[in-house]
Amino acid sequence: MNSISANLNVMIKASEKASKILIRDFGEVEKLQVSKKGPSDFVTNADLKAEKIIIEELKKARPNYSIISEENGIEENKDKKNTWIIDPIDGTLNFMHGIPHFAISIALKSNDEIISGLIFDPIKDEMFYAEKDNGAFLNNHRARVSKKNKINDCIFATSGKINKELDLHYRKSGSAALDMAYVAVGRYDGYFQRELNLWDIAAGIIIINEAGGLINKIDLSQTKNLDVITSTPDIHQKMLKKIDNF
Repeated sequence: MNSISANLNVMIKASEKASKILIRDFGEVEKLQVSKKGPSDFVTNADLKAEKIIIEELKKARPNYSIISEENGIEENKDKKNTWIIDPIDGTLNFMHGIPHFAISIALKSNDEIISGLIFDPIKDEMFYAEKDNGAFLNNHRARVSKKNKINDCIFATSGKINKELDLHYRKSGSAALDMAYVAVGRYDGYFQRELNLWDIAAGIIIINEAGGLINKIDLSQTKNLDVITSTPDIHQKMLKKIDNF
């Protein structure tokens, strides 16, 4: 394994611990899916349980760090410079429908930048992570964005409403965190979406940066209504033309 910081090590341990609950609960969801009641309360509960485990683990190691999380909101602690940003299940709707495409996302913001990020897909056992100036990795293998430069050879990801029909190949997978992770490892060539929450994208920002991708400037002091446009450097301008006012 490449050398990682103590903080990233804590993030990995926390995500692995929470993933055990998610894997078990996901198995139950698949059974509930065929019943009339449907699994929505059950999934909310899974989300809360996973978040609780992650926060407990992070606090054990760094009791003074502040926290921003999807369910709990903002918790300012003694150390306001360092903030964990947590999304226990990114892709909740997929989880709820028994679709195995969701992830745990944890990032560390220090002062005003993300310095480490992790996106863990427990079902496929894929851990994407990065630290500032240390590269991006998928399960210990160096991750890099794709080298394609013809836009018709590219595939993009998005979510939410799109104002117009776009002249490019795109997918809607239902997990912003995994969409960004997939850009970082060259599966997608770009990703664009409006009105995201900080916890959906915080880890993805550094993973893409460290994998050599381009990403728009994101105001990390805001937690809601963030727009993301990211791609490989070679096709960035071409992509911007195609998605103008998406």
